[in-house]
Amino acid sequence: MSWDPAVLPSQAGKTIVVTGANAGLGYFTSETLARAGAQVVLACRNPIKADAAATAIRGRVPGAVVSTLSLDTADLESVRRAAAELNELPRIDALILNAGIVHPPKDREVSLDGNELVLATNYLGHFALAAQTLPVLQRTPGSRVIPVGSLITRLMDSALTDLQLETRYNSATAYAQSKIAMQVFGFELDRRLRAAGLGGSDGVRSVVAHPGYSISGRTPGIRGVNEPGLMKRFVDNLQAPFTQGKNRGAFAIVRAAVDPDATGGQYYGPRFVVKGRPALQTPTRTSTDRRVAERLWTESEQITGVTFAL
Repeated sequence: MSWDPAVLPSQAGKTIVVTGANAGLGYFTSETLARAGAQVVLACRNPIKADAAATAIRGRVPGAVVSTLSLDTADLESVRRAAAELNELPRIDALILNAGIVHPPKDREVSLDGNELVLATNYLGHFALAAQTLPVLQRTPGSRVIPVGSLITRLMDSALTDLQLETRYNSATAYAQSKIAMQVFGFELDRRLRAAGLGGSDGVRSVVAHPGYSISGRTPGIRGVNEPGLMKRFVDNLQAPFTQGKNRGAFAIVRAAVDPDATGGQYYGPRFVVKGRPALQTPTRTSTDRRVAERLWTESEQITGVTFAL
């Protein structure tokens, strides 16, 4: 039976954290989950945009329970502070690792910690956040980590042997590597949780999702959240046969977070790869390559200075 994103199981009593929740996929994921009754924490870099998103959700979802949290995934100290706050919560049922740079800079830039900026924002900060919030995830029965991957992992490949791209940077490679790393991390995290006896249906699960080809011009307009101009609408709607709005792209992320039948190590995306209702997908070979995963994990711990207590 096709999973219906309009009829979600009640999330009342659950707490879900969404990084990069002030716009795009993060916003619509948060609104959808709030509509299902979850208490949603919007973890965002810009407090003004975070407040605008929270206001929009409260206006569109009567009775919504939303709060904001300061988080810049490109800054490992910001990640540490955010994780400390999250560990004070009674529970976290799902940690959705969504924040990221979608349009990388033309020339290589670095984060405050000296790491390639796209990698730092899209992946390294999320690796550190998941590791440092493991305590609250462990004390929440059936909790989930949802690394958000990308369709680009099917279009570009990398063995992730040059994460920092110090001598051969280009924006497309930077984005692709960051998302390949997210997917590799997501599948490896679930394997390690299981091996440590912390995974399974009552433990912590890692379920990976990707949104297909989801673009702003096909997304409903919401003041302060998504306000594409007329030309953007026109151009994006020319691509209608193979694109969808970010509100629909969020459905795969939501399913990974709340479907009671979802298990660790699964991969969700649009049924027709670029668009459609969320369904189980087959990840790329690189995404599940154990050798790539072990190398990435070791390097991620070295770069961030953070380890998983597994």
